[in-house]
Amino acid sequence: MALNAPSHHYTTVNGVKLHYVRQGAGQPLLLIHGWPGFWFEWHKNIGALAQHYDVIVPDMRGYAYSDKPELPPAQGYTDAVFAEDIKAFIDFYHLDSVRIVSHDFGAIWVQKFARLYPERLHKLMLFDPPYPGIGVRWFALPHALNTWYQLFHQLPLAEELVGSSPKATEIYLRHFLSAWSHDKNLWTDDEIAAYVEAYSQPGALRGGFNCYRAALSGGAFSAGGTPKVTTPTRILWGTGDSIIPFAWSDNLAGTFENFELKKIENGGHFMMREAPERINAEIIDFMKD
Repeated sequence: MALNAPSHHYTTVNGVKLHYVRQGAGQPLLLIHGWPGFWFEWHKNIGALAQHYDVIVPDMRGYAYSDKPELPPAQGYTDAVFAEDIKAFIDFYHLDSVRIVSHDFGAIWVQKFARLYPERLHKLMLFDPPYPGIGVRWFALPHALNTWYQLFHQLPLAEELVGSSPKATEIYLRHFLSAWSHDKNLWTDDEIAAYVEAYSQPGALRGGFNCYRAALSGGAFSAGGTPKVTTPTRILWGTGDSIIPFAWSDNLAGTFENFELKKIENGGHFMMREAPERINAEIIDFMKD
């Protein structure tokens, strides 16, 4: 099957210009990144999935090559704001219903979207998702030693320190990409360079940090865990994710009404990059009808 090459586009929704990559044809499949991420975190998946779907991969507001609104975090970077961006994005393309795969902050935004607009979401796949049932475990010892960055991101000088030089940005991003992966030597220098370039765009560090600022002020799971997400959902949870451990999957039934959980042995936080062939197969299998 001949495929068009992935192409880069821009569109403006809710007053924000979003960059996105698109490839394939058929039913729309959105891939939503988290932090530290942007469209490129799916570069091992887009081509394979495009053989089955119209794959659409945006940089969300505040990230990489999209606009970074200079708004207070509680006004411009909450889960509700990102959910409205997703809705406006699919409205622009007159898409009645979409399939979405996401993780990390993307999973938070999509859970909000699923609660607000369940009729617009056909199926949902999440990787190691943050969800209300994790509760205070984020900052309970000893795990708090892993979540120090969430508090660091609250500081106004965080983006100045991390963005003080390309080397500083590289060291910071490389730390998380490595620490949260099962294989600590997974990422190539070329891949790291792509991340550094994306997060060296003016305002990109601040945009990502603003998501943490909004979250810790109540802008993530702002509607709590109710109503439940009713969309058919497959959750893949890696046993090698050090930041969102598999044990935290114990309360999923309180958030998702119609879900299945699959354990991914030795899968880390970036399983789409760590085991792309398996993850692509999981996505294709689950999203096929």
